[in-house]
Amino acid sequence: MIRSVQPYLYVIYSLILGLFIVNTFVGNDVVEYIVGLLAIPMLGLSFYGASRLFRILGSIFIVVGLSMFMLAGLPWTQIPYHMTSTLNLLAFLTVLPWINSVVRAGLYDRRINDLMKGNVDHLGQLYMRSSLTTYILCTFLNLSAISLSQGVLLENLKNMKKRVRDSFISRTTLRAFTLALIWSPMEIMVALTVDITGVSYLVYLPWLLLTSFIVLVIDWLWGRKTFSNVEYEGNSVMSTESIELRKVATPIIQLSIALMTFLSVVVTFGNTFDLDFILAVTLVILPFSFAWALMMRRVRRFVQIGWKTWKLRTNGMQNFVVLFVSLAFFSNSLNETSFLGVIQEPFLYVSDTPLLILILIQLTYLLMSMIGMHPVATIAILGEIIQPLLEIVNPLSIGIVLITGALATASVGTYGVTVTMTSMNTEENPYRITLRNMPFSLMFGAVGVLVAFLLL
Repeated sequence: MIRSVQPYLYVIYSLILGLFIVNTFVGNDVVEYIVGLLAIPMLGLSFYGASRLFRILGSIFIVVGLSMFMLAGLPWTQIPYHMTSTLNLLAFLTVLPWINSVVRAGLYDRRINDLMKGNVDHLGQLYMRSSLTTYILCTFLNLSAISLSQGVLLENLKNMKKRVRDSFISRTTLRAFTLALIWSPMEIMVALTVDITGVSYLVYLPWLLLTSFIVLVIDWLWGRKTFSNVEYEGNSVMSTESIELRKVATPIIQLSIALMTFLSVVVTFGNTFDLDFILAVTLVILPFSFAWALMMRRVRRFVQIGWKTWKLRTNGMQNFVVLFVSLAFFSNSLNETSFLGVIQEPFLYVSDTPLLILILIQLTYLLMSMIGMHPVATIAILGEIIQPLLEIVNPLSIGIVLITGALATASVGTYGVTVTMTSMNTEENPYRITLRNMPFSLMFGAVGVLVAFLLL
């Protein structure tokens, strides 16, 4: 029976999350309780289709959460109220495919990918182009950009030795992915940090862009030096193409204008109706994407691509449903006990040395990623732990490390989606990808800590 329901999960998720969003404006306790009740079977249905790693994480959160719930002596009737605090994140993830779809409808992905098809003499030259292409696409397409870029590179480098090709692909795409997302308003870690610290996204933006630019330039120089001695043996057709600058520059400029417009609408909408950042982005994405498609006169293509992509992605959200719903129960139960104070002790102990706090946050992400803990789960726990520190240490500094620390793990998390996807595409051992990108991850984290420290 559960298997027969799986193709219609998008309907179930949409109804529950839609009711949750409506109630954020209504604020009715009865509706909140109903949403919490519905979240329980939603968790059960999703558990069936989730991967083994997320089942384990979800089970741990539920078991530990139940233990804390009983220890706090709370009545069982209160459980539904403990299930809804992370549903805004699920709603956020549900609408993201629509902005990806409008980029595809406008053929921006194909035009920008031409950057990787120009004439080059060695891989050092191609490194910067590949990194820049992935960086631009990731801003709007998120994970989809990795598949697109890796697909083009696999074709372009099919005449290269596998060891060289795999090394090149895992460096350029994963590193550009992490650097593009640290300032993207569509990145869940950014949205979460804005809400946790209470610092405006516009305050974060220039510092995140600066961090991204510094690390990107370092990586380009690093990659150019590493691969400059490797002659480019690409596809004979693609390697002789010349880039028409105007054809590539136009979509980049258009995407930049669209992004600035999107940010303006989100900030204005959020301030006008006093909404948190995650909810503001969630509510703006769909109408903004439709308006964008209308301006391009590609509404029909947008709807076709969007509907298909949305159904597919929403039906495949079991991992995140299991993670977020179980995490909500765990976090809310934790707050009802004295254990939170125990976990906070190491951070409060070094509160007189802000640099140590920043480093501790960074190391927590790295260690948790090595055992398969998703950064969202880590930041949810850290968000509770660091609340007292926000009055002692500049919340902007803490927020920058929360973001850079989380995204730095994207290139090294052996059990993470990005590394696993790259491993499948290149048929390479994921542990080798982790080891190869570890120096970059540490450097990225160090730059994030340095920028945060200078802002203390």
